Amino acid sequence: MKQLPHSLLTKLELRKQNNALRSLPTIKNLIDFSSNDYLGFSASGELFDKTHQYLIDNHFKSNGATGSRLISGNHSLYQIAEEYIAQFHQVESALIFNSGYDANVGFFSSIPQRNDVILYDELCHASIRDGIQLSYAKSFKFGHNDIEELEKLIYKFSSVSHHPSSIFIAIESVYSMDGDSPNLEEMVALCEKYNCYLVVDEAHALGVFGENGEGLLQSLNLHNRVFARIMTFGKGLGCHGAAILGCQELKSYLVNFARSFIYTTGLSPHSVATIFTAYQQLSIDGVSIQKLKENIIYFNQEKIQLGLKPMFVYSKSAIQCAIIPGNKKVKSIAFDLQGKGFDVKAILSPTVPEGQERLRICLHSYNTKGDISALMHCFYSLL
Repeated sequence: MKQLPHSLLTKLELRKQNNALRSLPTIKNLIDFSSNDYLGFSASGELFDKTHQYLIDNHFKSNGATGSRLISGNHSLYQIAEEYIAQFHQVESALIFNSGYDANVGFFSSIPQRNDVILYDELCHASIRDGIQLSYAKSFKFGHNDIEELEKLIYKFSSVSHHPSSIFIAIESVYSMDGDSPNLEEMVALCEKYNCYLVVDEAHALGVFGENGEGLLQSLNLHNRVFARIMTFGKGLGCHGAAILGCQELKSYLVNFARSFIYTTGLSPHSVATIFTAYQQLSIDGVSIQKLKENIIYFNQEKIQLGLKPMFVYSKSAIQCAIIPGNKKVKSIAFDLQGKGFDVKAILSPTVPEGQERLRICLHSYNTKGDISALMHCFYSLL
């Protein structure tokens, strides 16, 4: 069998030397503080049974979509799910993509045009950055949640000398490696002031913020003042796929020009039925959402009580990160916590900048206060 080129072997060796080599983890029976399954929908037998029964009742017995949605894969469940999602999020249209990665790549590679400018938060997800790289538009990053720097850039590219057709602003409502949020009220007002197109990825806000888990923008009643929202279903909904929310013309444009939508086989009926059923569950399951919110509050109280607050990135979301510089050190602490029964993962450089390595703790509705307290006391003793 032909081996990897020497240049690639060198890159792998460098990762090993930096204690940054990734490998696929073995699933262990530990207390979950690492998954994005914030509401426990992924493991819900009730949700599984409802999805199965829905498919049986509506005579869906296909294992696959059979083709792209523009050819043979646009089964009727898509329309049912997209109409429900649009109604739930109080928006004109929703277009389902196969994943959050596909949605961001499809959006940013097709919507901004050659004479446009994309300004993006420096901590935006890799899928946003990859989509931007495929775009013909010029792109520039701004400091994380830095409204002043963003305004300077907007003003610069709004000047007569540059003549951009449109300026797109790319942010997240909850950042996946920090768990923090921008000041969305100020961000929306700034975009309105300069007539920019604000695009917000709500992957880690769906199921977490709002009375029914509708996301941070909607909970603040700002959803009608942005150009597009990206909702990812692999976190709070516990399934797979994503949707881009916006006006009807945006949906039509994406169907015609987003390559990650056009040139891929659609999701199976079972996958779309799971999305639809999960959204229905979200509409009625206030108990899980409330438990998650209570656990977030309790976790933050534990941080203060143990004097650990300075180590953590400020967050009111389900993502809580303790900064522990150095790949070797943070991996060691994560390994020790796992040995005590807590599934907590270390986030290493280069995923985050060198010196910003961290423990990423994800909270869930099904974590008990006893679990949280035990985790925090164990973490404290290891420090």
